[in-house]
Amino acid sequence: QVQLVESGGGLVQAGDSLRLSCAASGRTFSNYAVGWFRQALGKERERVAVISSGGMTSYADSVKGRFIISRDNAKNMVYLQMNSLKPEDTASYYCAAKIGYQDWDYWGQGTQVTVSS
Repeated sequence: QVQLVESGGGLVQAGDSLRLSCAASGRTFSNYAVGWFRQALGKERERVAVISSGGMTSYADSVKGRFIISRDNAKNMVYLQMNSLKPEDTASYYCAAKIGYQDWDYWGQGTQVTVSS
């Protein structure tokens, strides 16, 4: 029902900022919660941030105060503004969508973020 495409990843230096974008297709996009997840090489996938259909947000402790998730339903877009990046933020970042208490059933292809020191 929803297709997602991430963009905005790249190679940056520690302390830099980067904004990831998640473009969604589907006329019911506004009904979905959207999350950003990341997976570093050799590590388990972790939830980074979530924004509900109503705009409420939550963050992993590791990124709280540095990252901001937002959405623009009129443009079918979700963003992850990443500030004060650290080498430990290096990972493949994915956006995902779900409705209600369902699983995260819809995923983008991922975008790589690499932070050098």
